[in-house]
Amino acid sequence: MTLTAPETPARPKPAAPPRRPGPARRTWQKVSPYAYITPFFTLFAAFGLFPLIYTAFVSLYRVELQTPGDMEWRGLGNYTALFGDEYFWVSLRNTFTIGVLSTVPQLIIALGLAHLLNYRMRGRTFLRTAVLLPYATSVAAATLVFAQLFGRDFGLINYALGLVGIDPVDWQNGTVASQIAVSTVVVWRWTGYNALIYLAGMQSIPDELYEAAAMDGASRWRQFFHVTLPGLRPTILFTVIVSTIGATQLFGEPLLLEGSISGGISHQYQTLGLYMYEQGWGFFHLGRAAAIAWVMFLLIVVLVGVNALIVRRRSRKEAGR
Repeated sequence: MTLTAPETPARPKPAAPPRRPGPARRTWQKVSPYAYITPFFTLFAAFGLFPLIYTAFVSLYRVELQTPGDMEWRGLGNYTALFGDEYFWVSLRNTFTIGVLSTVPQLIIALGLAHLLNYRMRGRTFLRTAVLLPYATSVAAATLVFAQLFGRDFGLINYALGLVGIDPVDWQNGTVASQIAVSTVVVWRWTGYNALIYLAGMQSIPDELYEAAAMDGASRWRQFFHVTLPGLRPTILFTVIVSTIGATQLFGEPLLLEGSISGGISHQYQTLGLYMYEQGWGFFHLGRAAAIAWVMFLLIVVLVGVNALIVRRRSRKEAGR
């Protein structure tokens, strides 16, 4: 019997060192992130930044719609003429009142709808889709329907008011009534959109918080006020900012309610958007219309900044408790 020595396993070959990428590949790795975001910034510069800067440039000149090539330097003359026009202040006040009348009920109703849709119920998928249908409806079609509903002589709203003994309301000529009519269209169109945003925010709140609150004996209302609302604070801030911007730019609903760019006989529901359109395409003063556009832009910046400042201060106070 012969004994053989066990074979020693062959040593593995050392792994080859990783190949360093060439200069072209290293350059592409550095440049590629910027190449991916270039299309967005290109479109933003072409359709967002350039119109904004050009509008500021035009607002310093006297420009007429019939002769847009003839530009006469006015400096801040368009702005001083704007602030001296009483209808500018009327449209600014109307924009504020219609914004409040449409934004506050809209967000409150949307919050309640989202809270109901967050429960497990039959057909909730259908209901979540149905609340978005008004947002998908054309603003022209929706406003024309509401214009018929708010008709003075044959409108369904006045007919319903007459059943309970209330005299017919002139919804298109009364100041408060016309602003309520415009706000109703806005509330109808945007409530479902905001409700789905709130619903998405509610579904991101951990279930453990509700279970802990239920174990402590908190009712549904207490869970809503002490768990849901604090968890929705960033979402509520977002909807408030978006609704504020939308209210400042309100145009289609007041235009189509009666079909007048003046916002009624006495400008009772003329918003800043309608006032800008009247100056630019009604009176052909493009320079003044550009000044109005920049005033609206600065107003939106101020309102958004005030909202953010209020929320930040409130957060700091709650964090310091």
